[in-house]
Amino acid sequence: MAGSHHIQQDVPRVLHKLLFVFSLAVVCASLYFILSGCCDFILVDTAKHLKQTSQLLPLTELFQRKNASFEKRATDIGVRSAGAVGAQSANVGKDWTAARRLPQAIIIGVKKGGTRALLEFLRLHPDIRALGSEPHFFDRHYSRGLNWYRNLMPKALEGQVVLEKTPRYFVTADSPGRIHSMSQEVKLIVVVRDPVTRAISDYTQIISKTPGVPSFETLTFHNGTEEALKVDSLWSPIWIGLYALHLERWLAHFPLEQIHFVHGERLVSDPAGELGRVQDFLGLQRIITDKHFYFNKTKGFPCLKKPEGSSKPHCLGRTKGRPHADIHPQVILRLRQFYQPHNLRFYQMTGQDFGW
Repeated sequence: MAGSHHIQQDVPRVLHKLLFVFSLAVVCASLYFILSGCCDFILVDTAKHLKQTSQLLPLTELFQRKNASFEKRATDIGVRSAGAVGAQSANVGKDWTAARRLPQAIIIGVKKGGTRALLEFLRLHPDIRALGSEPHFFDRHYSRGLNWYRNLMPKALEGQVVLEKTPRYFVTADSPGRIHSMSQEVKLIVVVRDPVTRAISDYTQIISKTPGVPSFETLTFHNGTEEALKVDSLWSPIWIGLYALHLERWLAHFPLEQIHFVHGERLVSDPAGELGRVQDFLGLQRIITDKHFYFNKTKGFPCLKKPEGSSKPHCLGRTKGRPHADIHPQVILRLRQFYQPHNLRFYQMTGQDFGW
């Protein structure tokens, strides 16, 4: 009886073990078939690859090649994406990195030649950032240093040309060397005008500001009369018009192709043509054209048609285009004779005949 009872107790344990063994066998069989199917897939893929390459490759090497190919594609995609993002970032930075820079172009002269008109016309161009006032850095304030000078300049984006004008630079002995020390690549612009007309315009401005000034004839000739025929070339209105003399100093520091000469008379009669040549010189697209100008018959001077942000046309100040002082024709003739050899020399130096 005791033995029979013991056997009955062992039956459940045996069944438990058999069930465990059976389950383990099912699991093993399943793993076998799963692995066999995967291997079959790999072998089929391998066989296709071997058929194409006619080479016997181990499975590990095949996987290495596939992984390498995938990594290359991923890298290429990453590089392209990074490049696109980088380009976009660069464009964004370019649009928002306005900074104060030293000028790349300077209108260096001449006084009463049309420099203010040229500056105002050039400011229409979106790629020109111009200082409105005359800084007089290279002739009066040089001791203040380049940082002081730079801080005067308007902020500009990359690709924009920073410009300033100080007509006195052209006749100041130290200016060429000082500007060259700042930049050997700076572009120089000189507005020149018939020196006789320029001298009379200069004198007209002087008497408008200083009452009681002697007559033009008195200041032009050494003894105050034209009979002496001796022109006082050191009197400022006369001396400024000796263009060849002043240009010599600039050519000692800058090549001629780095200096652009604006024809002062044509700036009045054909502003769009002169502005087109200046834009070419500065390497800019010709945006300022004849559609921007109209001729004011009252002033005898070109004006701008409704500048951006304004509902009215814009003409230069009342002092621009004002009537000149009355000068005796014999004085004018003598001055033309005086300037003739200087003008011819200037034409030879610049390679241009201005027709004065």
